[in-house]
Amino acid sequence: MQVLYTASATATGDGRSGHVRSSDGVLDHSLAVPKELGGPGGELTNPEQLFAAGYAACFHSALKTVARTQKITLNDTAITVDVGIGPNGNGGYGLTATIEAELPGLDEATATDLLAKAHQVCPYSNATRGNVEVTITLA
Repeated sequence: MQVLYTASATATGDGRSGHVRSSDGVLDHSLAVPKELGGPGGELTNPEQLFAAGYAACFHSALKTVARTQKITLNDTAITVDVGIGPNGNGGYGLTATIEAELPGLDEATATDLLAKAHQVCPYSNATRGNVEVTITLA
């Protein structure tokens, strides 16, 4: 694969209660363990939120690309990704992802087809395929 762009970020401190910063400083966040995982929660982000945000943006871009190639106009669309974390039964933890799509003005068959094709194009979907349970729904 020819790499077109490389993002770089560094985590420091105490892992999930540490800090993350991208190499260009655009992303620069302190982290906190969510209350649900035994941490303090609060106003700081966590790795699952960062992953959900990246996946949502990437999937939305893939959806728009697929629609454009099929000459389908999308208006007022939104993609929400929920990322869950829990024990995987092997002594570690695993993730789940639920992608909820708001595609106003499209019939269900067209919307479902676009979502399936976007799921094949999206780099996050390709990276998680076979490793993370991903569910796609229409809002």
